[in-house]
Amino acid sequence: MRLVFCGTPAFAVPVLEAVIAAGHEVALVVTQPDRAAGRGLEVHLSPVKVTALKHGIEVVQPEKIKNNLELRERLEGIAPDAILVVAYGRIIPQWMLELPRFGNINLHGSLLPKYRGAAPIQWAVANGELVTGVTTMVLEAGLDTGPMLLARSVPVAEEETSEDLFVSLAAIGAELMVETLAGLEDGSVKPVEQDHSLATLAPILTREDGLIDFARTAKQSYDRWRGFQPWPGAHTTLRGKKLIVHRMKVAEGVNVAQGELLVDGERLIVGCGETTSLELIEVQMEGKKRMAAAEFLRGYQVKSGERLG
Repeated sequence: MRLVFCGTPAFAVPVLEAVIAAGHEVALVVTQPDRAAGRGLEVHLSPVKVTALKHGIEVVQPEKIKNNLELRERLEGIAPDAILVVAYGRIIPQWMLELPRFGNINLHGSLLPKYRGAAPIQWAVANGELVTGVTTMVLEAGLDTGPMLLARSVPVAEEETSEDLFVSLAAIGAELMVETLAGLEDGSVKPVEQDHSLATLAPILTREDGLIDFARTAKQSYDRWRGFQPWPGAHTTLRGKKLIVHRMKVAEGVNVAQGELLVDGERLIVGCGETTSLELIEVQMEGKKRMAAAEFLRGYQVKSGERLG
């Protein structure tokens, strides 16, 4: 097929590599503009742009696409069979949806109609799902509401974070996209409408999502910590200052009041809802370095009975 590829972060790279390896012609790559980041405000190229340039594929980086006549003429001139959209980070306008004969094919990081929205992988982990997956779908104007093409499910391990899952789902999604294109071409893959009554939402993450609520069970807070890696992570307050929790686990057989700390030798434990407890393994006070619990207890002279939050 003759393709246009729209994508930006590392999650999209395996799909781009896979369709090139499968012999498809990627006539153009559309990615987000280069951004300045870090202390020195160095300009960073998106992982998709780096990959496209490595393969000698032309890249465009429009600030806006909805009323972009130059981009529209360019895509109409290419006349792609399909436009692939993988974590591009922009709403695809109607003219672009209608352009290719096979439509705009999106790889979504969940088993639709579950977890529609900006952060499907993170919310699946944060909600303690034991199984998630990827779905290829035909984009339409609604948020992840278009007809589904193929899906593949994967188990979520108990200690897996969303960062871990991003890597495995990107690889599986790459295979699925190649399969989807082959099926569209030979007619074996047909779009299937989603059951909209089963839809759940995975909204964009905010800093507040990382705030630990000790009324939740230890398992719920642990799952949210796994889901919200690397950002917004998990944080609370101690002695009126922000305390970031970098590593934690459920503490079995310990009963502490909600939000109250228990110092057990070199272990730091906090009480959660339904008489469950979390062990805080690695923490960081605002503006200070990360520390293992034992070092933190010595440095800050934390006592049993102090409260978090």
